Amino acid sequence: MLRDFSLQSLFMGLLVAFVGFASSFSVVLQGLEGAGASHAQSASGLMALSIGMGVCGIVISVVTRMPVSVAWSTPGAALMATSGALPGGFNAAVGAFIISAVLIILAGMVKPVGRAISAIPAPLANAMLAGVLLALCFAPVEAVKFSPLLALPIVATWVIVGAFNRLMAVPAAFLAFVAVLIFGVDIEAGAWSGVFRNAFAAPVWVTPHFSAQGAISLALPLCIVTMASQNIPGVAILNINNYRPSAGRMFSATGLATLFTAPFGGHGVNLAAITAAMCAGPDAHPDPKRRYWSAIIAGIGYIVLGLFSGLVVATVSLAPPVLIEAVAGLALIGAFGGAVLGAFKEPDAREAAAITFLVAASGVGFLGISGAFWGLLAGLLVHGIKSWAARRSRKPA
Repeated sequence: MLRDFSLQSLFMGLLVAFVGFASSFSVVLQGLEGAGASHAQSASGLMALSIGMGVCGIVISVVTRMPVSVAWSTPGAALMATSGALPGGFNAAVGAFIISAVLIILAGMVKPVGRAISAIPAPLANAMLAGVLLALCFAPVEAVKFSPLLALPIVATWVIVGAFNRLMAVPAAFLAFVAVLIFGVDIEAGAWSGVFRNAFAAPVWVTPHFSAQGAISLALPLCIVTMASQNIPGVAILNINNYRPSAGRMFSATGLATLFTAPFGGHGVNLAAITAAMCAGPDAHPDPKRRYWSAIIAGIGYIVLGLFSGLVVATVSLAPPVLIEAVAGLALIGAFGGAVLGAFKEPDAREAAAITFLVAASGVGFLGISGAFWGLLAGLLVHGIKSWAARRSRKPA
């Protein structure tokens, strides 16, 4: 195993860890706080997710000798940010995280469950995700309106760096955010010393509260967006690079990692999509049999970054909320564009996808259940009626 190690895989793994963490941690914090987490619980959740996905990625890569990159559920965090807190607060959200984890484990182990989740038309799953992301993607525009002198440097950095290197655009925007925070925001001198005192996050146990509302409003949509936008694309990227993993076992492994991280605030561990291509591609190593080291190094990097989650949360807490929301919105624009493309590229499913998107984006809840669920349900109803009508019209008279 050690003979397969290379400096090329080392550098790629470190880059994957940096990009994976810096490009979306702001979304995770928005999601956890939207679900009712305190600053301490958010830091604990970020730490638990980082360590959980690091350990999970290392174990799967060592066992399979494949470059399996594992990440947190960025779309799931976006869902939490827009759905709002459940009755019962963050404890109820943690209960929903556990239910979602169990569903993903079952999707990997029990074929009927996996088939039921896979049977949801991809355009509708993408439309639900796009609807959830829409409001968050408005945040950079709102930030420019609210405070142009502070927000424009962040947005401009994202645009300019993204024109040359798309993967580094959001990390660069975060560095611009830090620069704006240091030089542009009036912060008491003593506040910075508090940031470094809280550099290391402490794990915070959250006793889960289970409810039907949490299961329907958060757990089920969380499971669907995680499977549709992370796990299934993650397997597809490995297949494209000529790796043939056992998809079911990997789904169950990530679900198990979520199960262990949930009581400490972790909402979802899953296969990576974008960083999966970095670990599995030729840039990680010319020899495909040696690329798994890049995923192992990335896992180690995530664990180290996770230990400093307290520093990240303490720094972010000093900024005006509109600025961190802007960074989170910039991080989600690529995912939003991909979801919109996936939602509307099939003509036969376009109307059902539009209904799903509009209902999910409206944020309208009913019976205490979030708009994401009702959007998917409405889209499935329209899709089912149109499919039934199409079959009827094809029958001979």
